[in-house]
Amino acid sequence: MKWMGKLAGGLLGMLTLGPVGAALGVLIGHQFDELNEADSPAATPADVALIRQRFFQATFRVMGYLAKADGRVSEQEIAAARAVMTELRLHEAQIREAIALFTAGKDPRFDPGADLGELKRACRGRPDILRVFIEIQVRTALAGNNLEGPVRPLMSRIAHSLGTGAFELAQIEAVLRIERAAFAGRQARGEEPRGAAAAAQRDRRLQEAYRVLGAAADASDAEVLKAYRRQLHRHHPDKLKANGLPESMLAYAKQRTQQIIEAWELIRAARGIR
Repeated sequence: MKWMGKLAGGLLGMLTLGPVGAALGVLIGHQFDELNEADSPAATPADVALIRQRFFQATFRVMGYLAKADGRVSEQEIAAARAVMTELRLHEAQIREAIALFTAGKDPRFDPGADLGELKRACRGRPDILRVFIEIQVRTALAGNNLEGPVRPLMSRIAHSLGTGAFELAQIEAVLRIERAAFAGRQARGEEPRGAAAAAQRDRRLQEAYRVLGAAADASDAEVLKAYRRQLHRHHPDKLKANGLPESMLAYAKQRTQQIIEAWELIRAARGIR
């Protein structure tokens, strides 16, 4: 894996990710500066190298393992894995390595315990990196078979082994389902709902926004703001990159950050928060 040395060496800009907009960047940076939660200890170059290597390897081997959970890998599951590779903008050598790892994960003899243990040790003190790993697996599993059959209990075990509890895993799934539904809605064509239907849609979007922030609809303004800042801090791309998340994986963090900001803006407007 000659390319892995470059990736693991922490070279920035190896993969070019599309811009998310200057305004969004300013807002993210401003909010991040205001956060008062303690960061993880600064990652050394050796930490970054190890995290990036373990993360990439575990991502695609575990992905293959989950796809084969019911005994066969469907065309839809293969397409879901391919979509991840495309979204991550992997170059040719990386795609070959990702496919080889995915294939290794499908082997009935593969035990994900070793990969997960190594990833957890490499990410010690950096739970947000592990959360991104879980999010990528859940996202791919939803696209592959909707987390049905044996995939769901296996996903629960994987999440538990990395320190993610059932409640947090359910929140991750709910947010990713919202994201998929929103994407499908943007792709669909037709007239905009009016009257009662429009009001019901607004209410549904508002409830989804609370789930994105992990806040209760009856929480105080201060509690909702705290939940927003916590989620923004957790998914901030610069923080995750500094802690060793592979450059190619930052697209996920940027998508989630944008989703979090949009959820907050919707709630803020509904509550009249200035």
